[in-house]
Amino acid sequence: MRDRQTTTLAALRRPLFLTRLGLLAESAVRAFWPFWSVLFVGIAALALGLHDLIAVELVWALGAILVVGVGLSLLYGFRRFRWPSAAAARDRLDRSMPGRPITAMTDDTAIGRDDPASRAIWAAHQRRMAARAAEARAVEPDLVLAPRDPYALRYVAVLALFVALLFGSVLRIGTVTDLAPGGTALASGPSWEGWIEPPAYTGRPTLYLADQRAGELSVPQGSRITVRLYGEIGSLRIEQSVSAQPAHDPEAPAPNGYSFDITQSGRLAIEGEGGRAWDLSMEADAPPSIEVGGALSAEADGEMRQPFRAEDDFGVVAGRATIALDLPSVDRRYGRAAEPEPREAIVLDLPLPLAGDRSAFEEQLVENLSEHPFAQLPVVISFEAEDALGQVGRTTPLHVTLPGRRFFDPMASAVIEQRQALLWARSNAPNIALLLRAISHRPDEVFRNEGAYLRMRTLMRRIESAGASMSDAEQAEFAEALWNLAILLEEGDLDDARERLRRAQDRLSEAMENGASDEEIAELMNELRDAMRDFMRQLAQEMQRNQDQQSAESQPPMDPDAMQLSQQDMQDMMDRIQELMEEGRMEEAEALLEQFRQMMENMRMAQGQGQGQQSPGQQAMEGLAETLREQQGLSDESFSELQEQFGSGQGEPGQQGQGQGQGQGQGQGQPGQPGTGENGQGGTPGADELANRQGALRDELQRQRDGLPSLSGEEGEAARDALDRAGRAMDGAEEALRGDDIPEAIDRQAEAMDALREGIRNMGEAMAQQQQQGGGGGQGEAMGQPDSSRRDPLGRSTGEGGEVGTQENLLQGEDVYRRARELLDEIRRRSGDGERSEQERDYLRRLLDRF
Repeated sequence: MRDRQTTTLAALRRPLFLTRLGLLAESAVRAFWPFWSVLFVGIAALALGLHDLIAVELVWALGAILVVGVGLSLLYGFRRFRWPSAAAARDRLDRSMPGRPITAMTDDTAIGRDDPASRAIWAAHQRRMAARAAEARAVEPDLVLAPRDPYALRYVAVLALFVALLFGSVLRIGTVTDLAPGGTALASGPSWEGWIEPPAYTGRPTLYLADQRAGELSVPQGSRITVRLYGEIGSLRIEQSVSAQPAHDPEAPAPNGYSFDITQSGRLAIEGEGGRAWDLSMEADAPPSIEVGGALSAEADGEMRQPFRAEDDFGVVAGRATIALDLPSVDRRYGRAAEPEPREAIVLDLPLPLAGDRSAFEEQLVENLSEHPFAQLPVVISFEAEDALGQVGRTTPLHVTLPGRRFFDPMASAVIEQRQALLWARSNAPNIALLLRAISHRPDEVFRNEGAYLRMRTLMRRIESAGASMSDAEQAEFAEALWNLAILLEEGDLDDARERLRRAQDRLSEAMENGASDEEIAELMNELRDAMRDFMRQLAQEMQRNQDQQSAESQPPMDPDAMQLSQQDMQDMMDRIQELMEEGRMEEAEALLEQFRQMMENMRMAQGQGQGQQSPGQQAMEGLAETLREQQGLSDESFSELQEQFGSGQGEPGQQGQGQGQGQGQGQGQPGQPGTGENGQGGTPGADELANRQGALRDELQRQRDGLPSLSGEEGEAARDALDRAGRAMDGAEEALRGDDIPEAIDRQAEAMDALREGIRNMGEAMAQQQQQGGGGGQGEAMGQPDSSRRDPLGRSTGEGGEVGTQENLLQGEDVYRRARELLDEIRRRSGDGERSEQERDYLRRLLDRF
């Protein structure tokens, strides 16, 4: 047994030796980490040359502190250091193994030595422990110092040493003796050191002159040379011809420090014992170059695209495009005959690559300046690029007409012309009002909807009132109002979009027949594409507003002979037309265009045609549409009343409704038309009667709003807000009518109609979104009409979109809305009661947010 123990312990020599070395490392690291931390900080400070930047007295004071710190830390280390014994290593290795086999092998039995069975068991135990001990591996040392160095000062010292080795020089450590009287520097002669630092944007490394042999060096423009001389003053001197400034820098921290920038090629020499000379060749930083990459292109909505290319040897850091009015090229007629108001040039930042090399790149300037006063006017565009040195490269000025949105409707185009005249000079305001009055003289012939005419009339009156002395804010407000009016006139409704599409088809067909140029045909083709997209958008909105909300089972089958087209089909057909025109096959292109025209005229979009009962959502939309029609008729009668006050329409532009009583006879007017009273007789009702009818219409709108179906999402909230605005506008119209202020009443009625249209549109969008979220169920189900066959286990109808809940009214009778308002007021009162608990008030606030 003793032989086995001796053999096993001999096999443990290597792991025991390595474990003992680990204990030695632990003891040394724990005892001497303050010593090498202080030592690393001192070496880093000397290698970085910090002793050359401060006074000699301070250097020696800090040196003394460093020496004391090194001594104390070394004394601390020797007092804490313990040489590990063999027994400690054996105990560390034994504890790392389960059962401590080394201790078990040196133990002996306390009882049962004479018992053969006990001896056999003990021998078996010793064999197991010997086998386990033979698998011993050296224990890794525990070198964690975090408990002894909670502030990680050792890492700060290591980082300082690493920085010094990267950016400093070990040779500087010996120069500290030069600071002592009779130091080695004075004894051995003068010395020097210097650096050439290229600009950061070049990415070039710093050159240490002591490592550079005498000869020619190539350095970038703007590099900074720093030279320091040591030893007796005057023993070394600098001669240079690379900079116009003096070599000596008055702000240098030491009298022998020199710093200057390289502005030209030349010679740099350090004259004296151990000196050196170099011929510096300056690499000039070329200014950036930029050029226009192609012709300016523009879309129908006014978005312009101008490609450009820019280059620089070290990369472009910024770019700008300046757009200035080319006044000599402006046609100074009509609204531009007056002197223009001064306006600053447009300055746009050029797009630069977000990543990668900027030394050479191509980009596009994309901008839409349709609403700017320079739109549709001759301008001069200048591109410029700037590098990191501040050098600027510019293009040759580009003389173009600044693109703007194209308006195809004649009335919209006329409004935009007056807007441009107003922005050109506010002195044009009287003429602008006069022209607006002239083009709207017969509103029933030139306006497709009364809302646009009422908006123009209000704006015309405000421009007349402001006159040429309008303020800057008023000028900007009127310009924005004219722009919105032109958009309304241009886009209009579905009939307008269809008419615009027809005009675009006619113009393209006429151009093809007359042999127009490729550029003109391409422009007309883009116009046709824009008109087609606008028509499809208006058609989709019209279908959404007018579609029947019926389940799929109640829809009649589609007529297989009916022509159905998707937007992609029409897009493919227009692509084919353009392809034929580019190939010169004009006859085939004209035939295909005619086929396209016929298909558009006979097209029917797939939609439900069910004639079943309408859903609550559809009924609400129809009720609001009827309210809008009644409000339009009431506005017409208010306008007729205003004409009567001015003497049969002589004081206001337009003669809408004038003479209808004479032309059609008494009692022949149509409801809602100007000149028709409520009783169907000729003439106009009084202001009081109009006010009463306006109040009744407002009450009806409130009843309809309270009866709206549940609409979720932003669109539903927007619909309710729009109807609230419509109600407030109706209140204002009623008050104006009772005060006999008919112009103000007409303005408020126009606001009410606009809000009603917006509410109906938002309501349709909310209902469509609710249908999509319902998982594509039946239309009636999506619009608030549940399937009667869907019942919960208690026999109640499920909610909208399949939600659990009953559709039956919980409150019956005429007081349902009054009761709902009372409940809402009570919730508001309780939510503001400070004596109630925070949990209860938070719950009440959530109820208010939801309902």
